[in-house]
Amino acid sequence: MLTDSTQPLPLQGVKVIELGTLIAGPYAAAVLAQFGAEVIKIESPKGGDPLRTWRKMHKDTSLWWYSQSRNKKSITLNLKSAEGQQIVRDLVQEADIVIENFRPGCLEEWGLGWEQLSALNPALIMVRISGYGQSGPYKDRPGFAAIAESMAGMRYVTGYPDRPPVRVGVSIGDTLASLYGVIGAMMAMHHLKVNGGKGQFIDVALYEAVFGVMESLIPEFSATGFIRERSGSSMPGISPSNTYLCADGSYVVIAGNGDSIFKRLMQAIGRADLADDPRLAKNDGRARYNDELDDAIGAWTGQHSLEQVLAALQQADVPCGKIYNAADIASDPHFAAREMIGHHTLEDGQAVDIPGIVPKLSATPGQTRWLGPTLGQHTEEVLASIGIDAARLADLKARGVV
Repeated sequence: MLTDSTQPLPLQGVKVIELGTLIAGPYAAAVLAQFGAEVIKIESPKGGDPLRTWRKMHKDTSLWWYSQSRNKKSITLNLKSAEGQQIVRDLVQEADIVIENFRPGCLEEWGLGWEQLSALNPALIMVRISGYGQSGPYKDRPGFAAIAESMAGMRYVTGYPDRPPVRVGVSIGDTLASLYGVIGAMMAMHHLKVNGGKGQFIDVALYEAVFGVMESLIPEFSATGFIRERSGSSMPGISPSNTYLCADGSYVVIAGNGDSIFKRLMQAIGRADLADDPRLAKNDGRARYNDELDDAIGAWTGQHSLEQVLAALQQADVPCGKIYNAADIASDPHFAAREMIGHHTLEDGQAVDIPGIVPKLSATPGQTRWLGPTLGQHTEEVLASIGIDAARLADLKARGVV
């Protein structure tokens, strides 16, 4: 993608203070950082964000860390100390956005809650991400994405009907909450700067972020009493759309649920009788005969290799695809052409790829300017910006404040 390197990034000049660990809060800040916001991540002097040691490591640092914390500045502060809390207040006075994902009430105990911070900076926007939200009978419970996905109904409908519910292979509840937090922050900023409004806080609950994408789950229950159950790899009520076994042992995903697409799919597999059957012309009719359609498609894929299936269906303009693993993604030309694999080098020369940036803005696309920082790498720089000189910084370090 050709871009004007002199063009400012869309969030240039926006200052974000990140108070949080692991995924939900930090990922929201990561998105803002990718589009030019100055994100100051505050970490504990004792080890920093636990994400630094999650999953596969390079030496003593998580490879995930380098990706999620790109473009951020890391400073260390003991938030339980009075001096550390005061430094946060000083930083907040010059900030546009604060992002936090502590349990409700924790920041208030430290004098860093919404009421305290907004009094210092009335234009402040604060994104608050928690398991159950800032109010309600469950607000004080500890909440992780796994619990949120269960409470919101996602786990119940994921898996096969004869087996226990399963999880999606990533922390989808956290990242959904992060994205809702970013959306809320951008709406609040628009209201502040365009509509002449005031600062406000955005209350994002993990379970609500998941619940918000559960499609027809509640309308169907409220109107008909229907409780959606697990259905494996098929999509209930949308037919045909499933995963099918090929002759070489590979699997192919086929989405033939559009009316015209269905006809092309049936012609491609040699079932003109089904393509022309009036009972199957619309999705509601096909849904009633979903098992029969899956049997017909599976019988055809079972006679051909994955490569043959993909070639035939792509020729027929039917949505289909193989199921990619990490190696498939890394070698795929479309990922490369869309700049979705970013190639970088760690300080010791180790090559590492990280995901490209989403979404793609035509005039002011996001950038990866640097990978996740070392713990406290920017402490001196950031604290100097609020008047803390080298002598005071040394004293703060000696007493464990930073």
